[in-house]
Amino acid sequence: MKSMTTEEIINLLDANEDLNIIDVREDFEVENGMIPGAINIPLGSIPEKVNELDKSKEYILVCKGGVRSANACEYLESQGFQVVNLEGGMMDYDGELEFK
Repeated sequence: MKSMTTEEIINLLDANEDLNIIDVREDFEVENGMIPGAINIPLGSIPEKVNELDKSKEYILVCKGGVRSANACEYLESQGFQVVNLEGGMMDYDGELEFK
């Protein structure tokens, strides 16, 4: 499984790269802020939402500490998706936040 550090994602965001970020945390967790541009699909909803994702795109998955997003990466990889796990998750992320 591919992974990236929070420093790497902050650099990509600063460079205005077109990123596809999926935050797999629960609704009550994302109330505290998300990485700008991320969409929220809680881990338990991934299987039912998989048809809404595009296999031609690479997705960066994030959660609180990196474990749930790693699980989501494993599942999506098994479904033929290109995914990257954000190491350390939101606990290590100290960049800009977006509130929904």
